[in-house]
Amino acid sequence: MRRPVFVSAFLLPTVILFTKVLHRIVLNGAVMQSLARQTVAVIGAGTMGADIAQSVALGGYDVILHDINDTILRRALARISRGLDKGVALGKNNPLVARRAKRAFVLTTDLDRCGAADVVIEAVREDMGLKQSVFQALDGVVAPNTILATSSNTLSVTALAAETRYPERVIGLHFCRPAHIMRLVEVVRGDATRQDVLDQAVDLVSSINKTPVVLQDLPGLIVNRMAHMYFSEALRLADDARLDAATIDRLMEAAGFPMGPFRLMDYLGAGAVFEAAQALYEATFHESRYRPHPRQRRMAAGRLARGRDGGWYPAGE
Repeated sequence: MRRPVFVSAFLLPTVILFTKVLHRIVLNGAVMQSLARQTVAVIGAGTMGADIAQSVALGGYDVILHDINDTILRRALARISRGLDKGVALGKNNPLVARRAKRAFVLTTDLDRCGAADVVIEAVREDMGLKQSVFQALDGVVAPNTILATSSNTLSVTALAAETRYPERVIGLHFCRPAHIMRLVEVVRGDATRQDVLDQAVDLVSSINKTPVVLQDLPGLIVNRMAHMYFSEALRLADDARLDAATIDRLMEAAGFPMGPFRLMDYLGAGAVFEAAQALYEATFHESRYRPHPRQRRMAAGRLARGRDGGWYPAGE
């Protein structure tokens, strides 16, 4: 028979306090699973790459953030630091976890440094040739069992994987924008993706407090297809009913949508929305319902030519 354990009356308050603090830390994610001690490399330190890196660091992973430009890397780290501080101020992030996340980063312009990663998430510009060249370069850097993921939601995971030495380890992880806030991640299985790679990718997404949705490789996935229809019908309504952008946005927001179509297009950027629409149109072999609206093309061309990427509302509105 085991003897009961007695705690001194003087120690009891300390034990109770320690137990409460430990319980709170566990609930807030400061005590991580063994999986979370792995290293994730993010290739591309633009807005999407930085936001993905922030989410991964908050999940307890060590992060190697790579870009070809030191200035972009420094800006990305500053953006991440501000985002972590804002999350703490809003009560979204545990201060201890946020402080640990700030120390999780290694910045590098040397792709070889990514060889230490267990998972690599590519987040460079939506260009098939560029992404394929990144994956081919990673083939010679990372171990054969390292998972290679693309953040693309317009390009085929299967086509990207076909240019690599081990296509079975390639998967899609499309984070919805803004990636550090939105919970949904589309986990895309290519034709050659192994089941264990899919399972590990789902575990990774879940471990960083995101919601994984598994689907097969198809043009535009789910979110991009639905968003395209949201935008294109709003543009057609503006033409047919002679309604302005603000009126249509007010109607949709009153109906329960968190953001009207035109305000959302401004948030994402006219250039990005048009490029996604054009990629979807081409990937579906010019299916008419996915044809970009002429206004999108004109606005994207005008905004990009002037070095801006906004559109329907004045800047700052």
